[in-house]
Amino acid sequence: MHRACAATTSVVTALILSSCGGGTANPTGPSTPTAITITITRQNGAQSFSPNPAAAGGQTVVFRNNDSVVHRVLLNDGSIDTGNIAPGATSAPVQMPVSGTNYHCSVHPDMIGAVSGGSGEVPRCEGPYCA
Repeated sequence: MHRACAATTSVVTALILSSCGGGTANPTGPSTPTAITITITRQNGAQSFSPNPAAAGGQTVVFRNNDSVVHRVLLNDGSIDTGNIAPGATSAPVQMPVSGTNYHCSVHPDMIGAVSGGSGEVPRCEGPYCA
């Protein structure tokens, strides 16, 4: 009788522990911050970024290509390269520097954009991509 009682106690204990949710993960998962979208578009016959500048210093950004040709966004300092973004596609999320930054399209070097930093200031554009 001792064995039957011990076995029953173990089963009841296991059922109680499993019903308490001890150690189970949240079924909805952790919340992921929404990325800011910068759109690559054609305006008045010229290719451009919108918004430009984008208030996204220190935030996650994706580039959405709403143009009919491939684009590739690079930060002017070379720290981020989205790779080719096909028409209608969106880049992988990238983390922008807190201080803000300047970027360009490597396929169309006259396409330049900026991300303002936490103070709202846009960093001075330097390099061959700046007008």
